[in-house]
Amino acid sequence: MQSNPETVVSDFCKAWARLDLDGVMGFFSDDAVYHNIPMKPASGKDAIRKTIEGLLKGVKSIEFKILHSAAHGNVVMNERVDSFAAGGKHIALPVMGVFELDGHGKIKAWRDYFDLEMYMKQLR
Repeated sequence: MQSNPETVVSDFCKAWARLDLDGVMGFFSDDAVYHNIPMKPASGKDAIRKTIEGLLKGVKSIEFKILHSAAHGNVVMNERVDSFAAGGKHIALPVMGVFELDGHGKIKAWRDYFDLEMYMKQLR
């Protein structure tokens, strides 16, 4: 592996604050899978880009604050609070993320576990 997986994931989480979709997409392998567990997975970079575009629509700011992180080999798990400012609302969502990296330091799988109802209540 060319890069430390925990550093890659930390840098990935920081990249979201720049609201730079191309920068975020640069962390993924071509065959990556992104799965927000309450929803259907997005497979491949094109589907992931489309999913992230939808998530970022109307977002004025975003921060992934990592509270705890653990790594074993190419797998990184982090407990985070993802904060969004959009549509005049501020949303703070506790998340558990699992990332698997390939041999080139790219994210090949990303799974986020969170309470969808908690998110929806904050949108209302």
